[in-house]
Formats: sequence, structure tokens, C-alpha cells
Amino acid sequence: MIRINLLPHREEKRKERRSQFYVTAGLMFAFGAAVWLSVHVFNARDIDQQDARNGYFKSEIAALDREIEEIKDLRGQIDRLLARKQVIETLQSNRAETVHLFNELAARLPSGVFITTMSQSGNKITLKGYAQSNARVSSLMSSLNDSPVLEGSEVVKSVAETLSNRRVYNFEINVYIEKSTTPNDETAAPAATTQKG
Repeated sequence: MIRINLLPHREEKRKERRSQFYVTAGLMFAFGAAVWLSVHVFNARDIDQQDARNGYFKSEIAALDREIEEIKDLRGQIDRLLARKQVIETLQSNRAETVHLFNELAARLPSGVFITTMSQSGNKITLKGYAQSNARVSSLMSSLNDSPVLEGSEVVKSVAETLSNRRVYNFEINVYIEKSTTPNDETAAPAATTQKG
């Protein structure tokens, strides 16, 4: 019987399979490294692009915030201008009323009554002065109540004093402007014409 020694052949096959395994493992490692590197580069590129987008959004948001602050400043300026305009319109609308009020007070002031101070707070007018008697103060109040412009006169005080060796009454009266019946420029002009005629 002939015996064939197959050991060298098997050893060569083992070496060949081992070398194929190493080559395959190396190729798989290289392939895995290439895939990892490509994924890493792709992700890094996406992150950079997203960072660029975020930076753009941040800059645009900052610009919008500045514009919002400018709009708030403009709104504040507009509100201040509107408030000034309202004050001017109020002053213009009250201009004729003030003139007519002075005319009305001068026309309704009885003799023997002297007004030293007149102040206004809203529609309340405070008159301070001197009168020769309490009857003159009552006459002034009655005359003011008969006015179409004024209403609700009330005595705050009426005190007897001596002024320059004369007995006088120091008085303070509150009277209210009737806004609904206050004449405007158009009705005040005919009244002035009637008085002149």
C-alpha cells in the first residue's frame, strides 16, 4: 500500500486561507474606515451648513430686533407727537371759550365787586376778590347763575375785613363752565356785534 503524505499540501492551503483572511480583513477594515470617513465628512459638512444657516438666522433675528426697537422708538415719538397735537387742538378749541369767558365775567360783574385772582381747574373757575357788601357777593353769584356759559356758583368764603380804612368782604367763589352751552366763534361774533349796535 502506498502512503501519500498530504501534510505539506494542507499546510499550504492553511497559509493560503490565512493570507486570504488577512487580506479580506484588511479590505473590510479599509472599507469600514472609508465608510466611516465618508459619513463623518458628510455629517461635518451638514453641521457646517447648519451652523452657517444658524448664523444667518441669528444675524437676521438681530437685525429684526433692531428694527423692532426702532419701530418702538417711532411709536413712542408718534404717541408724543399725537399728545402734543391733542394739546394744541384743545388749546385752539378753548381759545374762543377763554375770550368769551372773560367777556362774560366782565359783563356780569356788578359794581362794587373787584376780582383780584381768577384760576381754572378743568371746568371749575375760582374767583377771589373784594366786595363792598355781602349783598354785592350775592348779586355776583346770581348774575353768574343767569349766564348761559356758567352754572353752579358757590361761596367758599366771605369774610369781613378792613382794607384802607374801609370795611370790605373778602370772598372766594367757585363757578363751573357749562361746556354744552359754551358759544363758539360763530355765535360769539353776532353777540359782539349786537352789543356794539
